[in-house]
Amino acid sequence: MPRPTSKPELIAAANEWFGKLWALIDSMSDEEQTATFNYGSDFNKTEAHWKRDKNLRDIIVHLYEWHQMVQRWHEEGTVNGGMPAVPGAGYTWKTLPELNQKIWEQYQDISLENSKAMLLESHAMVMDLVDAHTNEELFTRGVYKWTKSSTLGAYFISCTSSHYDWAIKKLKVHIKSYRK
Repeated sequence: MPRPTSKPELIAAANEWFGKLWALIDSMSDEEQTATFNYGSDFNKTEAHWKRDKNLRDIIVHLYEWHQMVQRWHEEGTVNGGMPAVPGAGYTWKTLPELNQKIWEQYQDISLENSKAMLLESHAMVMDLVDAHTNEELFTRGVYKWTKSSTLGAYFISCTSSHYDWAIKKLKVHIKSYRK
């Protein structure tokens, strides 16, 4: 997947990958959607997220919360001109597994159906944020001091198309294992 470098590409990629994610979810049986992930004994992924996410709901709420986070960063940094705590208060990019674990714990009481509705709404919210910016605001470094050496668009890409691609890969592993 080529990384978007313009507003039209960002919008197209985010919507395309969201559509692919939703099509994959819709292709899953009710049992596959509610099953606990079991990748089998030959599965050797070591990244923390492979152990953290136990079902489809966990993946969906992870995506949802990252949408909420980018919205908060945008509000504090872009709208209000502040310096948001990115990725979160008390966390750094090096401690991301701990932040993601906290997110996982926060949403354990949410139903699968509610998580789906939440993600549909949050995707639309993020796309509205993207749409409110010019190409230059999204892809020129230094426009917003809170993005430091990155661009606003990079944050939106990470929380949309790149994250949807990650989710799809995880779900495909689950589906393959489940259907064995």
